[in-house]
Amino acid sequence: MPLSWNDIKSRALTFSRTWADAANEDSQGKPFWIDFFEIFGITNKRVATFEHAVKKLPGAHARTDGFVDLFWPGMLLVEQKSRGKNLDAALAQALSYFPGIAERDLPQIVIVCDFARFRVHKLATGETIEFALKDLHKHIKVFGFVAGYKTLEIKPQDPVNIRAAERMGRLHDALKASGYTGHPLEVLLVRLLFCLFADDTGIFQPAQAFRAFVEERTADHAARAGQGV
Repeated sequence: MPLSWNDIKSRALTFSRTWADAANEDSQGKPFWIDFFEIFGITNKRVATFEHAVKKLPGAHARTDGFVDLFWPGMLLVEQKSRGKNLDAALAQALSYFPGIAERDLPQIVIVCDFARFRVHKLATGETIEFALKDLHKHIKVFGFVAGYKTLEIKPQDPVNIRAAERMGRLHDALKASGYTGHPLEVLLVRLLFCLFADDTGIFQPAQAFRAFVEERTADHAARAGQGV
C-alpha cells in the first residue's frame, strides 16, 4: 500500500536536509538516489538499476557504449551530475542513450539532476518541471509514479461521452412518450448508465462483457426478425 502524501512530504523534507551539501556524482550519486526511492517507502532494487549499459548514438561524445546512471525500464531514466554542471548537456547525454534501449523499455520520464536542482522531463507531453532540492517536498507529486500513484488529468469532455448523453436523453424521451414514466424510468436509465461506464472501466469481467451481451442479443433479435420469427 502506498504511503500517504503527508508521510511522503515529510520524508522528502528530511531527504532535502540530509543531502543539502551533496556535490560529487561519483561518490554520492548512487546513495542519493537510493535514499530518494526510500522517500516513497520502496527500495530502488524493486524497480531500477544503476550504471545500466547501453549502446549510445554513434558519435555521441566519441563513444559507442554508455552507462545510464539510473534506469527503470519503461518508466524512468536518470542522468546525475555533480553540483553546478550543465543540465542541458546532461539531458543531451540522457537522450543519446535512447537508440540503444529497446522500444518496449523506453522511459516515459527523464530526470537530470546536479544534487541542487531537479529537472523532470515528461516525454509524452513535452512538459518540463525544474525546482531546487530544498523545494522537493513542494513538487513531490511529480514523482507519484514511484509510489504507485497515478496522476489524475482533467481533460475536456470526450465527444463520445457527449453523444452518449444525447442518446440517453433521446431514449428517456422515447420511453416516456410510450408511457413508461416516473421512478421506474429513472431507475432504468441510471442502471443503463452504470452498465455503460462499468463496462468501459473494466468493472464487468470479462472485458466488454456488457457490450458483447448487447451486440449478441441485438444480432439474435435482428436475425429472428429477418426470418419472421
